[in-house]
Amino acid sequence: MTIMNTNCLVLTPWMQPHQSVSWQEAVTLAFLDKAEVLEEYDASVSSPSMTVQIPAVLRLKKHVSRTKKDIKFSRINVYQRDDFRCQFCGEKKPQRALTYDHVVPFSRGGKTEWTNIVTACGPCNRRKGNRTPDEAGMHLMKRPVKPKVLPLVTAFVLPKTIPPQWLPYLAPASSAASASA
Repeated sequence: MTIMNTNCLVLTPWMQPHQSVSWQEAVTLAFLDKAEVLEEYDASVSSPSMTVQIPAVLRLKKHVSRTKKDIKFSRINVYQRDDFRCQFCGEKKPQRALTYDHVVPFSRGGKTEWTNIVTACGPCNRRKGNRTPDEAGMHLMKRPVKPKVLPLVTAFVLPKTIPPQWLPYLAPASSAASASA
């Protein structure tokens, strides 16, 4: 096994998948006693004074905040505020099927800010076009506002091949993901 691009699955203290980190970061978390090693790869790294098995799965020891404050305007934060749901048709979609839409079109003086941007699916965005929702005969599910808090979105990307050591910890999440796909 080559360890160059090896990642480690990090779980919350409640055993939920949290993120994937490099093996170097995983070794650091374990060494600093911030995480408990649950599974290891069949590979190790050595220094002059010690040899360490490469962690495959870690469980964080302390609570990870699930909300963030001082919300910055960004595409992912708009999607998250709107629960990854088109604000015109109400359909929940994966991120790749979404875009954001200016309620008052940009070309007509609408600003790119919390109170003028909503999540939209491609078909609804095209249908609305360069019009306001009223002009297009479309209704917003809710008025766009700047959120006070948002749940933390973890950029959790699974590798193309999931290491076998991860499977017991992903089983509930992966079966739910495959059911919704």
